Amino acid sequence: MKKYYSIILGFVLATSLVTAQPRIGIAGIYVENSVFVPNRQELVASDVWMPKFLSKDSILGKSAVWLPAVQGWGHGEGPVTKESYDRFIDTVLTKIKENMPYDGFWFFNHGACSVEGIEDPEGYMMKRVREVIGNDCLTTTTMDLHGNVSMNVALYSDLITTFRKAPHDDMIESMRRGVSNLVERLQSGKGRPAYKAWVAVPVLLSGEWTSTRVEPAKSLYEMVPQVEAMPGVIDAGIWIGYVWGNDARNQAVVMVYGDDEDNVRTGAKILAQKFWDVRKQFCLEAPGYELQECLDKAIASDKKPFIISDMGDNPGGGGSGEVTWTLRRVLDRPEFKEPNAKTLLYCSIPSDEMVEKARKAGVGKKVKGYVGAMTDNTYEGPILLEGEVIYVAPKGSPKRNDIAVIKTGSIYIVVGTSTPTPDLSGTGVVPENMDIIMVKQGYLVSRWYDIKGDWVMAFTRGGVDQDFSKLPYTRIVRPIFPLDYDMQDPELNVIMFPSAKHILGR
Repeated sequence: MKKYYSIILGFVLATSLVTAQPRIGIAGIYVENSVFVPNRQELVASDVWMPKFLSKDSILGKSAVWLPAVQGWGHGEGPVTKESYDRFIDTVLTKIKENMPYDGFWFFNHGACSVEGIEDPEGYMMKRVREVIGNDCLTTTTMDLHGNVSMNVALYSDLITTFRKAPHDDMIESMRRGVSNLVERLQSGKGRPAYKAWVAVPVLLSGEWTSTRVEPAKSLYEMVPQVEAMPGVIDAGIWIGYVWGNDARNQAVVMVYGDDEDNVRTGAKILAQKFWDVRKQFCLEAPGYELQECLDKAIASDKKPFIISDMGDNPGGGGSGEVTWTLRRVLDRPEFKEPNAKTLLYCSIPSDEMVEKARKAGVGKKVKGYVGAMTDNTYEGPILLEGEVIYVAPKGSPKRNDIAVIKTGSIYIVVGTSTPTPDLSGTGVVPENMDIIMVKQGYLVSRWYDIKGDWVMAFTRGGVDQDFSKLPYTRIVRPIFPLDYDMQDPELNVIMFPSAKHILGR
């Protein structure tokens, strides 16, 4: 990598000793939610999550006066209501005004928030913030690579970066890069980069099909640091985009920015062209089959744990996490009816009712109650689950840990949460000892990836269905790959964006 953080941060610290510390605000929206689920949710205005690299004792933390406003949080529980979004905007702007003035601003976004009636939630928020902080303020935007870089996001970002790995093992590194670039440009006096290139790539795929662990995404993303290393280029990024949204912004994008126009243009074109050229090579990281075939293979395998990804209802990708379609079919398999049969751990299905019943019954007792499909019953209704309580969290446990483990036949079901990575410490359930593990996830995060004996990806139903041709798109820009599989080669136009300051002429 062209920039070594120790050098940059050393420069920042040395410079900050002789110059006034810049005042840097922080706000954003960190939500990834599919529009193809019936659930609705409120956007919750919470304190900004401050990474450790901005702790008071860190070099970056000491390099500026950090002024966090609020951050919008949500889950994969359907589109955000417009009423809660409007309240969030009012809260953000009020808090930002209290901390004025600013020299810089960090837009701490994910990029895949869907709001009823709002086409570009992050871009609109950034526009409203710009109206308050002014166009002289230097901004940086950090994003998930599965976010959408709309024209508003591109316009209101002076600096912008995204993750370069999926799974996102480089999340903190990427955020640090974006923030470091902002501080360096402020402290050095270089200010706003002169050139910013944006290229729309008409591809709409999910993270499951574009994991950077495997080709062609692996080699594609390895090109990003090469472009960043070009003279006069500050940063470069490839955004896969969010496939379960339904607006014009839902598409892949390449952005490059810096002080050398030719290299910024050339770098953006190189990345965009390579992305387009390899589009038909993208594939699932693990073999993908219909659910019943996945179960057949898992039951027949002697490798353990054999992990099955329940892709269609992955809450980490924007699904509701409460779809019972897969669980119903697992429970119906005769191979799991007997207590001493092959074991299967299912993570997870929400039900506050079942957790409370398990708590009242106690460990070792039988319990019966409904799980899942509280709202998202599009594919299957709530399941009346009956089984033995293997574990139940103490009353008053934090919401994420307020779970029960219910055993029915040889199936261990984590109840009370939608997360595919529940905290099983102290439950008596050891995932490594299970024959089969089924998780509501697409590509596996490290926790599961590192222990797998084997792994397949199941085409299941839910709000993040991998059969994109079945999704009721109405507002995305067509043609787009793979929906229009044999579309003509696009122009891949490199659009040079002005800064928010210069678009107004002052």
